[in-house]
Amino acid sequence: MNPIARRCLSVLAVFALFSICVPPRAGAAAKERLKIEAATEVVTEIKAIPEKGIPPALLESSYGIAVIPGVIKVGFIFGGRHGKGVMVVKKEDGTWSDPSFISLTGGSVGYQIGAQSTDIILVFKSKKGVDGITRGKVTLGADLAVAAGPVGRQAEASTDVTLKAEIYSYSRSRGLFAGVSLEGAALLIDHKSNEKYYGRDGITPDEIFSDGFGVHEEAERFKEALSN
Repeated sequence: MNPIARRCLSVLAVFALFSICVPPRAGAAAKERLKIEAATEVVTEIKAIPEKGIPPALLESSYGIAVIPGVIKVGFIFGGRHGKGVMVVKKEDGTWSDPSFISLTGGSVGYQIGAQSTDIILVFKSKKGVDGITRGKVTLGADLAVAAGPVGRQAEASTDVTLKAEIYSYSRSRGLFAGVSLEGAALLIDHKSNEKYYGRDGITPDEIFSDGFGVHEEAERFKEALSN
């Protein structure tokens, strides 16, 4: 057998061994892992900007955090938005839970033109908002009041004038677009991504938030970014 043929057989053998050793869901969860890594990057970069950072007091007192990297919004008279991200809740011991995947979808009507990719962080003040998502879906501005969050490391979490907002919103834009309101956007659990990432059919967000499912390195890095 010539050297080229032997090399080809060796490569095929490696691929065959890889397909046997790697669980079927491992490859399928690649997109989910990348989504968590993108969410970690968003949190790290926003917290690194003191004048635009989320107040530590707000994070410490929050019940849940949702990060949706790269939400796409396009519009010409009629607009729409869509993105996928992750959400964690604070457990009784003060640590963050494992992440559940979520999606954000909504539309708007008005004079608007352009396209924009925006990283969005939602800070949930209480259990009410998170429960709404885990039980079905939540429409921002209808089911739960949402307000632009206070910025700066010394800002107080109580700066919402109406004192009625259940969710504080933060965004980082990489394009130009008029009208970035989240009113009317729906948040819901991405069950398929949860099943792929955790390798369990029918897994519920309540199970993810309350139980441990082994160490996922990218999930641990995400939780560390929120805690630091």
